[in-house]
Amino acid sequence: MTTVAATTDLAVATHGLVRDYGQGAGLHGIDLAVRRHEVYGLIGPNGAGKTTLLSILAGLRRVDAGRVELNVAAGRIAMCPDTPEFEPWLTASEVVRQSRGLARFNTGNVVVRPNATSPARDVLDPSPGADLDHHNDPIAAVLEQVGLADAANRRVGGFSRGMKQRLSIAAALTLDPDLLILDEPSSALDPAGRAELFQLIAELAASRTVIFSSHILDDVQRVASSVGVLDRGRLLFQGPTQTLIDSYLRPSWTIRVRGHADSLVRQLRELSWVTHVELLADQSVEVEAISAETGERELPRAFAAADVALVSMNPLDATLEAAFLALTSGGAGDEHGAGT
Repeated sequence: MTTVAATTDLAVATHGLVRDYGQGAGLHGIDLAVRRHEVYGLIGPNGAGKTTLLSILAGLRRVDAGRVELNVAAGRIAMCPDTPEFEPWLTASEVVRQSRGLARFNTGNVVVRPNATSPARDVLDPSPGADLDHHNDPIAAVLEQVGLADAANRRVGGFSRGMKQRLSIAAALTLDPDLLILDEPSSALDPAGRAELFQLIAELAASRTVIFSSHILDDVQRVASSVGVLDRGRLLFQGPTQTLIDSYLRPSWTIRVRGHADSLVRQLRELSWVTHVELLADQSVEVEAISAETGERELPRAFAAADVALVSMNPLDATLEAAFLALTSGGAGDEHGAGT
C-alpha cells in the first residue's frame, strides 16, 4: 500500500514493509526513512533485496504487508533500472523526448520505462537528425548534463552499456522528478565516468531527493549523506554514513620502527587496550585500539617498553567498505536499524 505522507522533512518513509518470496527471500519489516533533498545510498550483498525495495518505492512491485509514505508530488518520481534497454532504432534525443511525452499521459508516479514502443509522432518532433540547440532545447541540455551531447543523433542500438545507463538517467532527469531512484547507476561505468556521475548526483540533491543502490562502496561514501545497509531482506543499519563508519570500526595505525618489530608485537599483545595487532610482511606493524585517544596516548609507552625507535605512525583510513564488512560479518541484527 502506498500513501502520500503529511508535510514532513522526510521524502520517503516505509513502515514494516514486507515482500515475501518464500524461503527467506524478500524484504522483512523494512522501516526506511529518507530525508528531503538528500542522497541516500542503499548497500548490501547480491540478493539482499535492494532492487525489490527500490521497485516498491517506484510502484513497480506490490507489498505483502506494511506501507510506503511518499512526501512527493504525484507524477514527480522517476526510476532508472540497473540494465536499461531501448528500442535500437531510436536516437538518444528521441528516447529522451519520448520519455517527456509519456509523462504527459501519466497522472501517477513517473517510472522510466526505457523499452516503451510506438511513440506518438508529436513526441519525437523535431524530426530525427535535426540540429539541437543546447541552450534552448531541454532535450539537448539534459543529454549534455549526462555526457551524451555528442551522441544525441546516434541510434542507441550501437550504445555501450555505460552509455545506455547515462541515457536512462537523462530520460529520468528530463521529467524533473522530485524523487530520483537509481538502481546500480555506476555498474557499467569506468572510474572517470563514475566520478562524473556522482558529481552530478551530488548537485541534484540541492533540488531533489536521490536514492541509489550500489555495490561500489567508495561511490556511496563519496556522495551519500545517509546510508541503509540491507542483508537478507533486513535493514541492519540506517543513518549518516559517517555514523556507520564510527560505530563499526575501531581506530588502527600502521607503525614502522627501528629495532625488533617482533618485540613490539609481543609487547602490544599483552596490553588490554589493543584489540588487534599483526606483523606484516614488510616488518611494519598494524595495531588496532579500543579508541583513538587511548592509542595515541599509550602507543608511545609501548614503543619505549619494547625498546624500539619509532620511524612512522600512520592512521589507517576508516572506509565505508570496512564498516560494511564489520557490520555484515558480525551478525548485527535489527537492533542497529533505528539510527536515523
